[in-house]
Amino acid sequence: MKEPLVPVVPMSHTAHIRSHRKPRRGATSSIALRAGVAGGVLSMAAAGASASANAAEPVTQTIELPTLTADLSAQVAQSAAATQQAAANYELRAERDAAAAKAAAEAKKDLVEAKKKAEAKKKAAEAARKAAAERAARNAERATLTASASTSTSASTSVSAPASGSVATVIAFLKAQVGDAYVMGATGPNAWDCSSLVQAAYKQVGVDLPRVSQDQSMAGTDVPLSDIQVGDILYWGGKGSAYHVGVYIGDGQYLDAANPSKGVVIQDLSGYPASGAVRVL
Repeated sequence: MKEPLVPVVPMSHTAHIRSHRKPRRGATSSIALRAGVAGGVLSMAAAGASASANAAEPVTQTIELPTLTADLSAQVAQSAAATQQAAANYELRAERDAAAAKAAAEAKKDLVEAKKKAEAKKKAAEAARKAAAERAARNAERATLTASASTSTSASTSVSAPASGSVATVIAFLKAQVGDAYVMGATGPNAWDCSSLVQAAYKQVGVDLPRVSQDQSMAGTDVPLSDIQVGDILYWGGKGSAYHVGVYIGDGQYLDAANPSKGVVIQDLSGYPASGAVRVL
């Protein structure tokens, strides 16, 4: 019987040398190692937790974004309100400036109007003074004429009627002057005022009348207007203060030097009734 084969394991060429591996640590060393490992793990875990906490801060900031947005919106709103208020202030200032400019223009216009009114009043006052002076001069002239003609007036009132045909001569002279101009103070031959025309007409038949209408209204004999005849002198105004005279020519008409616009004309007595009448022929 064959012997069982024993496997042969080749040995290493260093098998005869003591092993250089470190001796195994004891149980105490193993526990310490494990504790250190555990501590390291815990430290790493704490560090991880700390890192996680640090990593969570942006999340907190992200959560605060709505608050920041609200603050920003409030600031924008305040800025817009301030801008709007500034615009309103500018607009108000512009309105005030415009109102001030308008007021200044109106004041200037009022000043110009006031100056114009003052000038107009001044001119009116000067015209009134001039008219008063002219009236005073005329009154003085009339007073002089009245004083100088007082004697002739008395003579005229006592004059007897001239010979037949004298009235016709007066009327013929008057009608020959129709169309002549009226000029205050004129005495002919182509321009007359009311009293100078009457005086000239009666002078043709030898009757010497006063120059002015006031005195002519006092000449001769008073005649009621209902009984007037051709050749009677008509006057307007009070007796002794008449402002106009003419001569009655019959058929309800009279002839006079009327005014600058009409001149010497024939008019209807009904359109301008006389105040009184005197007869010198």
